[in-house]
Amino acid sequence: MTELRKRMTADLQLAGYSARTQESYLMAVRGLAKHYMRSPDQLSEEEVRAFFLHLINERKAAPSTVRVYLYGIKFLFTKTLKRQWAFLDLVRPAKRQKLPVVLSQSEVRTILAAIRNPVVCMALRLIYVCGLRISEAAQMKVADIDWERRLIWVRAGKGGKDRSIPLSPRMIDALDEYRQQRGCRSWLFPGKNGAALSISALQRAFTDAVRQNRIEKRASVHTLRHSFATHLLEYGVDLRVIQELLGHQNLKTTSIYTHLTAGVLARLDVALEQLNAGV
Repeated sequence: MTELRKRMTADLQLAGYSARTQESYLMAVRGLAKHYMRSPDQLSEEEVRAFFLHLINERKAAPSTVRVYLYGIKFLFTKTLKRQWAFLDLVRPAKRQKLPVVLSQSEVRTILAAIRNPVVCMALRLIYVCGLRISEAAQMKVADIDWERRLIWVRAGKGGKDRSIPLSPRMIDALDEYRQQRGCRSWLFPGKNGAALSISALQRAFTDAVRQNRIEKRASVHTLRHSFATHLLEYGVDLRVIQELLGHQNLKTTSIYTHLTAGVLARLDVALEQLNAGV
């Protein structure tokens, strides 16, 4: 590890960034160094500016990719190297508002039924019924479940926030049976060599199940979280409650699911039918 990488890693840790964010920022800086085949601290402002133009105009990088590079590189130069370059405030990749993919409840059941590994299957089931992020489920410990109160605790989720999510009697019983059968002591979903189940194992099993069942939607494990929120809305759960369950800071983030519910689509069908009747 280079001295510059060590310094930036230490600065990220001191600033309280999560391990995943640290890795993303460091990856962005590695990309800059690879492009010029030189250490980033040897680059001029004009060279870094040209790199962003290269990302946008030649590589046609997605706005989300440009944002990751911007945040990582900006942190390096403004925080670690103490260089206040004005052009970094000019980089504003366009934001694209994408509606999330949502699975029907029958599609969720079909996918879960196709997964033979009981540890992976229970982890994916918990992601769906609790609206968890994949990293939250993979790092879940047996001690994070309040068996008496039927709650599951997400410790240090996105933004470093803790939150609790209620479990149905059926789910708490299923988890208790699973725990006893698997002999889980520390990690709720143990992987190899005493470590937690890997995120890649969950992603791979889910993708294989989607493909095997010929589900045409571009679904990922995160789609289970989107489906959880949408299905709760369809059952009439208040949007602010769903916001708390998902751990969203802003209600606007949660409100995207209101566009996808069956109730909204049904009312739209009626309205469109009435419009067409008068034409």
